[in-house]
Amino acid sequence: MSKNEIFIEKHENGFAVLRPNADRASAVCPTQAEAIQRAAEIAPTAEILVERVRHTDVGHPDQWRKP
Repeated sequence: MSKNEIFIEKHENGFAVLRPNADRASAVCPTQAEAIQRAAEIAPTAEILVERVRHTDVGHPDQWRKP
């Protein structure tokens, strides 16, 4: 992880916008699209990574994707 990343994770109230190793969310938005937009506002040059976990019978689940 680098400081030039920002994460979108599922949150109990929608989707959280987090920086690496953050103790709390920078923002919580009701939709994933709004969270991606807010992340771009917070850190315009950061790489945005969205949480996505697929459970399959083969290999490991994908955990992050670019929007």
